[in-house]
This record gives sequence, structure tokens and C-alpha cells, in this order.
Amino acid sequence: MSTDFWGTTAIVGVGETDYTRGGDRHVCDLILDAAMEAIGDAGLTPADIDGVIPPPGYMSTEEIAAHLGVPDVSYHVSVLMGGASPTASLQTASMAIACGLADSVLVCMGWNGYSALAPKPDARPTKRTMNLGPMGETVRNFYAPYGLMSAAQHYSLYLRHYVEKHDVPEDAAAAVALACRSHAQLNSKALMRGRPLTREDYDASPYIAEPLRKYDCCVETDCATAIVVTSLERARDLAHPAVVYLGGAEGHPAPADEIANRPNLLELGIHRAAPRAFERAGVQPHDIDVLEIYDCFTYVVLLQLEALGYAEPGGAAEFVMGGNIELGGRFPINTHGGLLSQGHCWGLNHVVEATRQIRGTSDAQVDGAELALVTGYGDLGDGSVAILGVDR
Repeated sequence: MSTDFWGTTAIVGVGETDYTRGGDRHVCDLILDAAMEAIGDAGLTPADIDGVIPPPGYMSTEEIAAHLGVPDVSYHVSVLMGGASPTASLQTASMAIACGLADSVLVCMGWNGYSALAPKPDARPTKRTMNLGPMGETVRNFYAPYGLMSAAQHYSLYLRHYVEKHDVPEDAAAAVALACRSHAQLNSKALMRGRPLTREDYDASPYIAEPLRKYDCCVETDCATAIVVTSLERARDLAHPAVVYLGGAEGHPAPADEIANRPNLLELGIHRAAPRAFERAGVQPHDIDVLEIYDCFTYVVLLQLEALGYAEPGGAAEFVMGGNIELGGRFPINTHGGLLSQGHCWGLNHVVEATRQIRGTSDAQVDGAELALVTGYGDLGDGSVAILGVDR
């Protein structure tokens, strides 16, 4: 593909619900709320939308279009990469626009990650189930019989290897957890706002699956987010300064559907995606002003920082220390609180926050932010990267 494609589209609208645990609203209602907010934020109407990328497994394009009043969908696709899907969707939406298949694409994500996966008496139940993607049959047939059921248990297979191979200290994981919780205190929509975390709290928390302690794990929430992508030319006439999609990429581990048989357990899809994304955007890792890193688990953040080129293998532990990833540091991470402390919306909330950083409207604004990097991570190794910047 010609490099002329990169830098020709932009995010023009963002929307998100609160991040809650339980409630009486269906997940589809949340998705529609976020979608309408994103469309309105762009200064558009549903009639201006002609492309839709729906949330995997929760709501179809037809349902979204019917409820929003979108009269004519000319392009639709589902991106199935687990938590890497939303960030990868930027690439897909931009290609559709660049190729003339759509003018304005709505990307939605939402789920009842608390109500459905951890039912409570005060939460509305659902019959919808989550698609496990390429790992589904492998998990059911080869891992579940040995007791590997939860995400933390599966991730611990290679996170334990990472810790032992590189002698990664808990100090590094704690630094990530505390930075995200600190940033969440500034975010009015964050689930964990008003619940500060101390190092003593972290150290006292139980292990879920070593090396993962309770506060190394993301929070479960009911929530939805949405963005609108259009051409840069059109974006310049809309409500907000254009947030340009400068470059992005996706990558997959090999084999994609198996963990134990990978030649290198610590080689992630992001190792393959990152060089392509930086080349396409025409920037280098140290040009970035703010990092929104998919933080399903703290140690996954460390692995991704190394895959992105911010540290050598095992070196992320030093990178995250000394306030480097906090507001005021050189590379602030997850300024909205991330999956660890804002809430889990498959990482599209990271794209929303990166957009606000470039607009200069974040609750935790990084002074002079002109370049933001977002990662997605899913299916135990799939990775996606997006680099957003100001319109020059």
C-alpha cells in the first residue's frame, strides 16, 4: 500500500459511558449512548455515518444502524483480535475511507464485563457470551482440563517465564499499578476514582496467579465507548481540531492459537506491529509524548514497552521507575487510569483518551502533547499499534 494513505484520516468524535459495576441498563443501550455521543461530538448526525465497525459478539451493524437511524451503511467489517480489535479497527476504518468505501466510520465497543462475567444480584443478566476467538477450542480442549480457566491463569504461563528469565522485580509491576491508579483520580468517569492505592496496599494484596497480584489485574466494568473516523480533509471542517491517524499496524504471534508451542513465549504480536507503525507514521519511539498502553495486567505493560522499543528485553523495569511513566514524567502512561483503574472497554477507551490528549482536553492533560501512541493486546498475544498526532 502506498505510504500516501497514512496521515489522510482523522478521529473527529469520541464518546464513552461511565465505568460501572452492575446496573439496570443493557449493554446495547450503553453502546448506543456512546455512539450517539461520539457522533454528536464530531458535529455530525447519524445520517452522516456510512461505515460501522461493531463490538464483537454484542451488537450487529444492522442493530446499531437501526437504533441510531443510520440510513445507508456502505461498509461494515468485524475485527476479531480480542483486546487488540479496537486499535486495529483504526487501520481498517482508515483504509475504507481512503479507498472510497465509506466517508465516516463509527467504531463501537461495549460490554457488560462485570455483569455478564461476574453475575451479581444487583446486575442485569445477559444470555450473550464472549467469543474466545482463535484460542477458543484450544482453551476448552487442552487448558481447561488442567485448571487453566481465567485470563490471569493463562497469562501467568508466560508472565512467570518473563519474570524469571529477566529477574523482573515486583517494584516494576507496582509502579505501573500505582501510576494508573494515580491518574484515575483525575478522571471523573473512572471506576477507581476516590480509591487511592499505596505501595503497602499493593504488597498486601493476594496473588491471583503468580506473578499476578490482585492489583496487577484490570478491573471488570460495564461500559461502552465509540469513535468516529473520517477523511482529514473533511475533519478540518468539523467541530474539533483533527486528530490525525498517522500510522498503525497489527501483528500476531506464531502460532496464533497456541501458547506453549510458541518458539519464543515472549515474542508478541506487538513486536511485529511496532516497527511497521513507527515507519508508517514517520516517527520514532522517543518522539511520542504520551503512551496509552493496553494494561490488562501490569507485566503485559512491561512486555509491550520492550516490544515498542522503549527498553531492551527485561529493561522495562528500569524504564517505569522514578516517575518516568507518571504525569510530569517523560513518558506518562494511561493518563485516564487505563484498564487497571478507569475500566475495561477492550482498549477503545485508550483511543478516546489519546484523542483528548492531542486535542488538549484531557482531565490529566500532558503539556504540549502532539503525539500519542496506543496499543491493543488480545487473544494472548495479538497486538495492534496506532499513532495519533496533531494536524499540521
